[in-house]
Amino acid sequence: MKLQEALRVQRGVTAVVGSGGKTTLLRELSRELIGDGSAVVLATSTRILPFDDVATVSGTDEEAVAASLAKHGVACVGEPAEKGKLAAPAMGFGRLAALADYVLVEADGSKRLPLKAHAAWEPVVPQEAKRAILVVGASGFGGRVASAVHRPELFCELAGCAQADAATPELIARIIAAEALADTVVVNQAETPGALAAASRLAARLTEPVFAGSLRGHELQRA
Repeated sequence: MKLQEALRVQRGVTAVVGSGGKTTLLRELSRELIGDGSAVVLATSTRILPFDDVATVSGTDEEAVAASLAKHGVACVGEPAEKGKLAAPAMGFGRLAALADYVLVEADGSKRLPLKAHAAWEPVVPQEAKRAILVVGASGFGGRVASAVHRPELFCELAGCAQADAATPELIARIIAAEALADTVVVNQAETPGALAAASRLAARLTEPVFAGSLRGHELQRA
């Protein structure tokens, strides 16, 4: 099942939160949408590294965004920030949604770890967002909370565990349910029978639809 088909991404602004593949989801989903003839803006509400193969537009020049979309089908829009990263776009997500068919927004960070618990100020979901998709990295299943989770102390506080404990699908589901940040969950990096089985264990404890598979491979299935 393709990413767009599985996640039922609507036109307008979609926020992507969590860990273990947010940037990959933005990149791969944008490629599918562009392939269908849609215009896509990639952005962040916090900080993100520019996409190597996508033109970056800064400032409030709508014509520059429109020109990139017309030429390439995609534009990364954001303001220069520290360490070569981009911050939220100056022109706002509502204006971007008027220029593109889809605006995909990475709405928090995870220090490149597969799992995450969110602080009180996270994620930064744009008010214009119609959907929020939570990404979980299957490579973190079974790893120690201390090493697999961004903000492990918050994870343990919510899950009632110790940082030396294994991050089981059951504990991860407890965090997702407690935080209630998204309407859809994606378990990325689930490319083996064992990882898919773990994703099913997680899905059994959630009310939100859960999809599992490989974002890079553009293949998801219902967990």
